[in-house]
Amino acid sequence: MTHFSHAENLSFNRRRFMAATGSAFAALGASGCSMASADSRMGAGDVARAGRTQTGYGALVSDPDGMLDLPEGFSYRVLSRLGDTMSDGLSVPDKADGMGCLDLGGGKIALVRNHELVPGDESGGTLRHGYGTQEGAIVPGGTTTLVLDTKTLALEKEYRSLAGTIRNCSGGVTPWGSWLTCEEAPTGPGQKYGEGLEQNHGWVFEVPAGAGRQVDAVPLKAMGRFNHEAASVDPRTGIVYLTEDRDDSVFYRFLPAEPGNLAAGGRLQAMAAVDGTTDSRNWPKTDMASRMRVSAPKQVRWIDLDNVESPSDDLRTRAAAQGALLIARGEGLHMGEDELYICSTSGGTAGLGQVFRFMPGYNGAADRFELFFESENRDQFNYGDNLTVAPFGDLFVCEDQYTDVVDNYLRGITPAGQAYAFGRLHRQTELAGGCFSPDGKWFFVNIYSPTITVAITGPWT
Repeated sequence: MTHFSHAENLSFNRRRFMAATGSAFAALGASGCSMASADSRMGAGDVARAGRTQTGYGALVSDPDGMLDLPEGFSYRVLSRLGDTMSDGLSVPDKADGMGCLDLGGGKIALVRNHELVPGDESGGTLRHGYGTQEGAIVPGGTTTLVLDTKTLALEKEYRSLAGTIRNCSGGVTPWGSWLTCEEAPTGPGQKYGEGLEQNHGWVFEVPAGAGRQVDAVPLKAMGRFNHEAASVDPRTGIVYLTEDRDDSVFYRFLPAEPGNLAAGGRLQAMAAVDGTTDSRNWPKTDMASRMRVSAPKQVRWIDLDNVESPSDDLRTRAAAQGALLIARGEGLHMGEDELYICSTSGGTAGLGQVFRFMPGYNGAADRFELFFESENRDQFNYGDNLTVAPFGDLFVCEDQYTDVVDNYLRGITPAGQAYAFGRLHRQTELAGGCFSPDGKWFFVNIYSPTITVAITGPWT
């Protein structure tokens, strides 16, 4: 895999990276104004010409196949299902979670898809090599890669691209053409998931999108061992931001020694508020004076962390003891242009979820962090998880709730902070891995279990 050794090489690839990941939402707010004022620059006439209402795409139409309701004019295509035979002779595994879409050039794109498998789950066939073993057998987690034709969306190749990991939950694409897949499993010999584990887990691994085969699984240990969820690279700097799915999680960043070459090591840090606020969760027991308010940015600082391989799985508690800001189940993470969005699954007074916005301070300016959205009821969203910045300006959030409400939704959130339903899944499972094609025509998303990967298209703005 090609590595970029200088930050300017990252900048050279920044335009292509932003096109691949969706930057219009971020561009609206890049000047530093609030998202509400940025949205107001799109007048009612512009919204009407875009062909949709300001708060969504209208009522959902019932799917005759009973799987996924979408707005009028939208449709989905199934690309891959659990048990399908792949190009390498293995079969598609279950528990499809985070996913990234990357441009391979030559009219091809790749979807690198996580599988949140644990020891004891079926792996889709006999795995011949991988990172971790249990009593001599390769553990089943990892990634699969789908190669698609950009014009026809024909599936040209599908294969196992990483093996031997545990609970690959989410991750993030890089500007240099790879997927960072994260283990939500700080476990090891004699710990959770059964006896016989022979390696410690809880790492980040890198999978080149164009590998064409299963790659060697090399843990990026300098990025820390914890209950990893998602990762996102700032293409200006090469800094990697990381979330952790815990009730008392913190927000991390990794400063690479060599931007673009994460295997070269670096420093791991945790975020703290300069004003001394230590809890962003806004739960009922949170002190009223220190609660986060929507569109009220806080200047932040960063705490250096040591012993990041954390054999005791205590990075977050050590960070909190030094003043790091607590986040309720940090999950989805996605970089727009010069700003980053973070989903807190169970944060907020109602406990239904929050979305935060992080604004890196370039050229000596201070980093800032604010509450962008907090769900007040289940009709807004209920336990948001994976999220992505859509090319047309909104956030798309995948719900992940297993409550008395059976159906999970795809939720949109406008730059003005208005939530709407874009899709309704008629399955007792979650939606995950939402990402757009580089041309913005297709939205890809996984149905977690049984694995189904679909492509959605329609009259985007």
